[in-house]
Amino acid sequence: MSENFVDQDPQETQEWLDALEAVVSFEGSDKAQHIIATLIEKARVHGIDIPYAANTPYCNTISEENQAHYPGNQSLEQKMRAILRWNAMAIVSGANKNTSVGGHIASYASSCTLYEVGMNHFFKGPKHEKGADMIFFQGHTAPGMYARSFMEGRLTEEQLRNYRQEVDGNGLSSYPHPWLMSDYWQFPTVSMGLGPLMAIYQARFMKYMEARGLAKTDGRKVWAFLGDGEMDEPESRGALQLAKREKLDNLVFVINCNLQRLDGPVRGNDSIIQELEGVFRGAGWAVTKVIWGSEWDRLLKKDTSGKLIERMGEVVDGEYQAYKAKDGAFVREHFFGKYPETAKLVEDMTDDQIFRLTRGGHSPRKVYNAYKRAEETKGQPTVILAKTVKGYGMGPYGESANTAHQQKKLDYEGYKYFRDRFSIPFSDDDLEKQVPFYVPDEDSDVMKYMKERREALGGNLPARHDEAEPLPVPALDTFKMLTEGTGEREMSTTMAFVRIVSILLRDKAIGPRVVPIIPDEARTFGMEGLFRQVGIYDPAGQLYEPMDNDQLMWYKESSNGQVFEEGINEAGAMANWIAASTAYANYGVSMIPFYIYYSMFGFQRIGDLAWAAGDSRARGFLIGGTAGRTTLEGEGLQHQDGHNLIQYDHIPNCLSYDPTFAFEMAVIIRDGIKRMFNEKQDVFYYITAMNENYSHPAMPEGSEDDILKGLYKFKDSSAKHKNRVQLMGSGTIFREVIQAAEMLENDWNVSADIWGVPSFNLLRRDGIEATRWNTMHPTETPKVPFVTEKLQGSKGPFIVATDYIRDYPERIRQYVPGEYYVLGTDGFGRSDTREQLRKFFEVNSSYVVVEALKALADAGSIKPEVVVEAITKYGIDSEKTYPVHA
Repeated sequence: MSENFVDQDPQETQEWLDALEAVVSFEGSDKAQHIIATLIEKARVHGIDIPYAANTPYCNTISEENQAHYPGNQSLEQKMRAILRWNAMAIVSGANKNTSVGGHIASYASSCTLYEVGMNHFFKGPKHEKGADMIFFQGHTAPGMYARSFMEGRLTEEQLRNYRQEVDGNGLSSYPHPWLMSDYWQFPTVSMGLGPLMAIYQARFMKYMEARGLAKTDGRKVWAFLGDGEMDEPESRGALQLAKREKLDNLVFVINCNLQRLDGPVRGNDSIIQELEGVFRGAGWAVTKVIWGSEWDRLLKKDTSGKLIERMGEVVDGEYQAYKAKDGAFVREHFFGKYPETAKLVEDMTDDQIFRLTRGGHSPRKVYNAYKRAEETKGQPTVILAKTVKGYGMGPYGESANTAHQQKKLDYEGYKYFRDRFSIPFSDDDLEKQVPFYVPDEDSDVMKYMKERREALGGNLPARHDEAEPLPVPALDTFKMLTEGTGEREMSTTMAFVRIVSILLRDKAIGPRVVPIIPDEARTFGMEGLFRQVGIYDPAGQLYEPMDNDQLMWYKESSNGQVFEEGINEAGAMANWIAASTAYANYGVSMIPFYIYYSMFGFQRIGDLAWAAGDSRARGFLIGGTAGRTTLEGEGLQHQDGHNLIQYDHIPNCLSYDPTFAFEMAVIIRDGIKRMFNEKQDVFYYITAMNENYSHPAMPEGSEDDILKGLYKFKDSSAKHKNRVQLMGSGTIFREVIQAAEMLENDWNVSADIWGVPSFNLLRRDGIEATRWNTMHPTETPKVPFVTEKLQGSKGPFIVATDYIRDYPERIRQYVPGEYYVLGTDGFGRSDTREQLRKFFEVNSSYVVVEALKALADAGSIKPEVVVEAITKYGIDSEKTYPVHA
């Protein structure tokens, strides 16, 4: 409506408003909503611009008259929350009494009610008939979860005393870490923004498991507890539309809106709750705002002028924070005092009563009704925006202060304040030395109530279990079409991977467990055949006739499809892979996920998620497609990967490989199935794949174990020449190494043994372990690193070339028993053919030959002039600057 519009007939306007009131009174709000929506639709047909309003007034979504009765014992639950807040504080403060290990008190103090309403009335445990809910606990609230588990008898006082002190054993993790507490935490969440993203894809995967008949998940929920400041992370909001599009009514976000980031207000000049409401409503979520506690209901009823709701909506978050950092007199003056109408509402209240007006996130009844509505919502995900106070109950020791997040210990007076605030039965003397924990007697009403509620809901949380049955391992003969060589037929290792997946999909025992995940590159990777073979998962099925339905490999979507075709979305695909790779713990069913993507858009785009996968004890395969810096023709430097193998090695439980031939790929993937899904080892695999076609030889006899360890003898030279070298390589450049061996033999009378090195990373890890063992056992027979043992006795210098930066093969230098020369692809890439790129980076066969001859010249075996002759022969520009620098 124009700002200059003047209503010439206010009586008519009032009649319309009166009519609306009548509809609401006699036919209900649903009918009124229908009429309004129909009018808006008709107005737009007539070209009347009706702006979309994403926000509702700054008050509770569920009115008092629409609230259900609270089913719990509120008195006992209040005592429980007081004890939990005390013990959570004691965990953090006690740990920091003689250390500086850190921790957080204010976050759990803020969100205790949000968790406890769920723990007592909603969150299903592992013994529930419908199965356990999955809960993404906010990372900084971990002490509160430990406090509850301590009262339940799951954790000991010694463990609580060793909070954040794990090195000597029997300690507790700083945050949710499944790697460090594998039977307790399900999900790592303290890396801000990953929790929301992973929760969305976990809820989606839950629907996938049901649709494919692999697990009963109806009735299970995914609850994600998040911070309002955390919602600024791109990952936090990046998949909201997916949740709506796939109607994930099994997903609930609970956003603790305490209005504070780590250092200050989230939206000091605005309202984060209103902002988030607009974002989520616009994305199609059901939004429930829990802003005001029950004490406000009386004031809202008294507010006949509408000024109270007006005042609620105009105050910015920076002011709301200040109200709780001050006192009741300040609130009376600065909040209620702005308008005579609002000042009159509280004239019969004391300053203390005004200050005790709670926020919705601290009202069990308000929170309960929000959760109940979320449980009952069908067809869309739900977000609950719960307004709380950061550091609730901490008073002058951090409540609503900008420094609240950094508060990790209290002094003696602080303990006394906390004790009195929450009525904990300790004397002053009890607080003088060590901060005591409080647990009521086992037969007390509080303890019995706590345990009865969890028993009724299916057992204690958090909890993580690995009850999946081991899967059978296909025999190596299953892949003989790859291990026996391809003859004159050419294929890429990407195509070899596709054939391996196709073989696995046909396996009756493990085929249904295979989860192919592709980020909109199926045709690039030659995987479009899977569309027709097993279908693309979409809960809606296929509501259209695809344009290519007359073709063999048409785009087939299905409600029980097996393939995830994720679109241009590496982060989402990785979050989906994490859900699949942890299914063994979350569903009791092992799934075998293969996520293939452009390797360059690898670790550097999803590195934090890759770390989360390691922490989550993920089991699955990551396939870096079109890997290497020179394998992908034409695309240029943004697509050329020369470093991801090093990055993945930084994750301790990731096993990384760079295979050249189909037999290597088959051996490695079979080993992964054996280790991860039969032996149930908590590792995952990163394997490179190239799109360059060439013929593949048969696997050298007896080389399987050596391939898995990272180094195998590909070919032994005839050794008929006096001069001899050892050539090593991996991935696509290994073929240049093999060609270089022929050139050395034919052109320079030099014999060359050839070594395939599928994993420099695993060789390095083995070398580190052997070296450390030798240091710790100086009087015992030293262990020999595998690479040293295999190469010991090999004659001549060692020359290695890969499609990666030199740092990758350099990682084993100290374990190589001889002079070691390295070629690599440092610097920026560029667009061109493979041949030109390998010439540019100096890793083609000619450069391998020159490097080998130079190594022999350094050893005095040949004259330097021979090297010059080779440089001339192969047309190498000796004055060219190597492109390692810009």
